[in-house]
Amino acid sequence: MFFRIGLLSFGGGLSGWVYREVVVLRRWMDEDEFMSGLALSQILPGANIANLSIYVGQKLYGLVGAAVTFIGLLSGPFFAVLALAGVYSAFKTVPYAEPAMDGIAAAAIGLLLIIVGRGARRATRSPQALIALLATFVGVGLLHLSLLLVVAVVGPLSVVAAWHRNAADAQ
Repeated sequence: MFFRIGLLSFGGGLSGWVYREVVVLRRWMDEDEFMSGLALSQILPGANIANLSIYVGQKLYGLVGAAVTFIGLLSGPFFAVLALAGVYSAFKTVPYAEPAMDGIAAAAIGLLLIIVGRGARRATRSPQALIALLATFVGVGLLHLSLLLVVAVVGPLSVVAAWHRNAADAQ
């Protein structure tokens, strides 16, 4: 599955495709577990989709699963890029190449918006998560603060808030 995703896709929106395959179609994970993995993959260094593939593989089959999903994700594009490098200059002169790329980019943005919507819906389950979401949006999106700074401040505060909420729920 990750080989197919890696081979047949490029650009953004891959997390939406992985969500559909892993949660909706195959039911290998529930939505909460997937969204936790997606959040983790986004804060770790490296490509989000590569991190997500490692997370899914590790959750399903441990170290071997992580290696297989990662190699599967990257091996197809590696060889495809090598093959396309020789024909790229001829491809870009095709009259409808640029509009086709615009359409593909729009589809990728649509897939990404699906994940954003699901993440926002999940965040609205608790006031603490909603506050963390809004604080991150305001800090990064509106005030143009460093993402690293915002995560360094909001992250620990949201962990403390979740810990307090879980402690209160346990009583």
